[in-house]
Amino acid sequence: MTDILKDLGWSNHFATQMPDATDLTPYRISEIHRDRMTALGANGPQTLLTPGASSGDFAVGDWVLADEQFLVRALLDRQSILHRRAAGREAKVQLIAANVDTLFIVTSCNADFNTARLERYMALAHDAGAYPVMILTKADMTDDIGSYERDAQALDVTMPVLCVNAKDADDIAKVAAWVKPGQTAALLGSSGVGKTTLTNGLTGAEAATGAIREDDARGRHVTTSRTLRRMANGGWIIDTPGMRALRLEESSEGIDVLYDDIVTLAGQCKFTDCGHDSEPGCAIKAALASGELAPERLDRWRKLLAEDNRNTESIAESRARGKAFGKFIHVTQKDAKKRKGR
Repeated sequence: MTDILKDLGWSNHFATQMPDATDLTPYRISEIHRDRMTALGANGPQTLLTPGASSGDFAVGDWVLADEQFLVRALLDRQSILHRRAAGREAKVQLIAANVDTLFIVTSCNADFNTARLERYMALAHDAGAYPVMILTKADMTDDIGSYERDAQALDVTMPVLCVNAKDADDIAKVAAWVKPGQTAALLGSSGVGKTTLTNGLTGAEAATGAIREDDARGRHVTTSRTLRRMANGGWIIDTPGMRALRLEESSEGIDVLYDDIVTLAGQCKFTDCGHDSEPGCAIKAALASGELAPERLDRWRKLLAEDNRNTESIAESRARGKAFGKFIHVTQKDAKKRKGR
């Protein structure tokens, strides 16, 4: 049983969370539906139910403990979690994937390549504790692959950048090499960049793929839900629906890692509360003047920080309102019972 669980990604991190004496069984979530989940365990796939909990509390890749009736009784602490602020006006967190070792950030060598969006993906990876690897697809469809590769590498000189044709077996092998047996990777990127084609190559499956509009490189959503699938080399891959908008929240640590050069400069300013605008002795202004720091990079840093702070505050406010409303309901019900007992 232990060997099978290790094959699914089980490690000491999860084993130490098991109660000493229990009849609960560990499962790893592979798909999430509205009222149930599909999970993988020592005896194969199993449908699990979540009494008293919302399916939104779980992510594909999570480890849970279930009883003999296949009811989920516990969610084990995660090693990593990818999340974003959900779309819409209501401040909610959307879980993307859990316990991911490697995040494949996928973009294509065409109009989809967008520096600001790629940096958001990288900040998300750093904040989650996943190792980012950039994959440039459709390398066979451009005559200027070098410029795309240089622009991607300029985002982080230490980040692996792979230029691939997603239908080429040798290129697929280069991608697979970043995921060892028992490890888990996730694919993140826009629709139409070839994530499903990559997943097909990595797993040997034949999921449907979609065409893209060549005028703006936009594709239609082929993957509509997240699924944990076994790779041919024994690793695991989570394909995610395409997303053009990634709204960060509570990702300040990831942003600091991504922009460590600016963070370092800010620490050298004369004043600790320097706004990097008109203050004397500003190291960031000096770096701009000398050409060490590009103005557009500073602008992207400021924009990401402002958005992260704004989204984080709104979500915190939403949580506070929820707690206050719950307390109001509890007090109201308690008063009603007192009046009824008189």
